[in-house]
Amino acid sequence: MELDPDIVKEFENLLLPNKKPTSDQLNNPIPLSNKKSHPTFQTIPKFYYKPPDPCTNNIRQNLRKEAHSLFLQKRTQELLDNEELNSLWEILEKNSSQVTPIGQQLIGYDDYLKVRDSVTDKCRKYLTATLFAKLQSSSGYPAKVEITSVFNYTMRKVWLQQGRIGLSVYDYNGQGYLREIDMENYIIDIIPTLSQLNVVEQSFHSFYVCTVVKKFFFFLDPLHTGKIRIRDILASGLLAELLELRDEDAPKESQEMNWFSAPSALTVYGNYLNLDKDHNGMLSRGELAGYGTGTFTSVFLDRVFDECRTYDGEMDYKTFLDFVLALDNRHEPQSLHYLFRILDVEHKGYLTASTLHYFFKGIQEQIRAENAQPVSFEDLKDEIFDMVKSKDPYKITLQDLINCGQAETVVSILIEFHKFWAYENREVIVFETNPEDAAQSV
Repeated sequence: MELDPDIVKEFENLLLPNKKPTSDQLNNPIPLSNKKSHPTFQTIPKFYYKPPDPCTNNIRQNLRKEAHSLFLQKRTQELLDNEELNSLWEILEKNSSQVTPIGQQLIGYDDYLKVRDSVTDKCRKYLTATLFAKLQSSSGYPAKVEITSVFNYTMRKVWLQQGRIGLSVYDYNGQGYLREIDMENYIIDIIPTLSQLNVVEQSFHSFYVCTVVKKFFFFLDPLHTGKIRIRDILASGLLAELLELRDEDAPKESQEMNWFSAPSALTVYGNYLNLDKDHNGMLSRGELAGYGTGTFTSVFLDRVFDECRTYDGEMDYKTFLDFVLALDNRHEPQSLHYLFRILDVEHKGYLTASTLHYFFKGIQEQIRAENAQPVSFEDLKDEIFDMVKSKDPYKITLQDLINCGQAETVVSILIEFHKFWAYENREVIVFETNPEDAAQSV
């Protein structure tokens, strides 16, 4: 096929790195309509097909759903079942060639190949030479690996694939991500499988689902795009934490530490109800002031209600969950992103000395209310900049906070009097707690 010389020249001038388009070409390019009508455009394959609208019920949408379902069924059939996993362990034990003094069973590469030959085709694809090399490099034993490492890798790989397939069932668009409604449907469907939730009444399930989904989106969608990637869900470890609730014999301490557990979810919701003094299902600024130690500054609370979504000036449960997650995880980048937005009063993307002074005024109010010893703002400001070590000595960016490793302390002393006073009197507290250590440090 002979190409139009004008189009060839146009593309050469635009694409070749050593050629720049002339001013005439820039001012008078070939019209797009003429380009599209040219025969050469018929040879360019279409590489993107917009997914059909999920709300429509046409043939194309139904075909896409059916193809997606068949694909997931096929992937499910490729997974190892319990019987195959048990068989793998038995074969590994049978071919282990050495037992260390502490009871570790080791296997060499020749025996590893025998294991590969003895397992099913489905299992064999997990036992690669690359896997052996990676495990051997960190095993600490020359030319050998622990059979538990091989088995645990296989187990984790199967679990991740199961998780991905399970989540993908709710990915109705087949694009590799879940919307909030998709995640809610997934949680609703797996609740019966979570043994630890048997004590939770049915009436609380909707609040429980909201509590669970909010943590996923708080940490995996900090920019509020309204969707999270399935691969991010699996990599985050949050799903594994949620599925720990299948173990009904888990100790009480671990349940209390797990955000998704029944005691934790009931505690968060109970705190919300206790703060709601007028029982209207929402929290006013005055009601939120009682959260935690009740020493958040008035300046900080004002900014929370300025920046966060409210309804007629009051906060709903979903917004409250964001607030709780941010304050309970102040060392995490996602929480710092949330808190920095509140601290950045002028929306400049950085904090200055005047910004710090704006929040320090709230601390001063409580210092006077407690008749405590006054604190110099200049000293505090210098300490904060010393802790952050920002690139610009007059500005603190979000990235500066994340990088410094002292972000939790910096944020806390600006928004909460209790934390501020503990920081100011940290040497006295250390001495009262352990006088001997304090004396040695002196």
